[in-house]
Amino acid sequence: MRQYVQEIQKRKDLLVYLVQSGLKAENRNSYLGYFWWLLDPLLNVLVYYFLVGVLLDRGGDNFAVFLVIGLVAWRWINTTVNGSAKAILKYSSIINQVYLPKSIFPMTITSTQLINFAFGLIIIASFLVATGTVPGWQVMFLPLIIVIQYVFLLAISLFLAYVSVFIRDVDNILSHVTRVFFYASPIIWEGGRLGPAAEDNVWIDILVTVNPIAHIVTAYRDILMEQSMPDWTGLLLIGFFSIIAIVVLIYYYSRNEHKIIKAL
Repeated sequence: MRQYVQEIQKRKDLLVYLVQSGLKAENRNSYLGYFWWLLDPLLNVLVYYFLVGVLLDRGGDNFAVFLVIGLVAWRWINTTVNGSAKAILKYSSIINQVYLPKSIFPMTITSTQLINFAFGLIIIASFLVATGTVPGWQVMFLPLIIVIQYVFLLAISLFLAYVSVFIRDVDNILSHVTRVFFYASPIIWEGGRLGPAAEDNVWIDILVTVNPIAHIVTAYRDILMEQSMPDWTGLLLIGFFSIIAIVVLIYYYSRNEHKIIKAL
């Protein structure tokens, strides 16, 4: 495994190149180009604000900021998960000709979407300024929460990229799975914002307690909106188990890369 990790380190220039090419390819044929990195999360916020805040009247105070934080954090999750299924498959022609550590490709997906998330932070900052919401000193922990989300998504990306090589149906299933997690996580809703009947609903409490996405999204809102400390117990557990999963998956890649080549 040590040799495999060293091989990944030698290919760091390739990782940077793949990230850059991935960013260019996303909006290559678009008239607005890179402006979509800002426009896409903004349009999502407007759609769900109209749906939940206007039509359903479940927005509550400062709902625009609440919504933009959840949707920008979710966009990173959603794009990474769906892109990971094809992370290795789309480079099959290169893999069959040149030896490359296969784990580099899911790393590329997660890192590319991290940069997209950085553009989403500009949208969040704009909403904070527009609504007069001033984060407290807790905002200094923002980079740590981003790192925790990154390692969480990297673990998922490594797993999905490997499994998808052998089970091609995973790509078709993921869109439905992510949709379930979107509505099962407090992306556009919060207990009190759903109405009085939801405030004492034990199932909502369970969803938030065991759902890592809920912990991550809530942590962003805590430090940016509420001027309070996030739930470090949940976040550190997510980070800890994600790192263990990454180590196990890297080891598994190093032992089974020949199987990937045969499957491709």
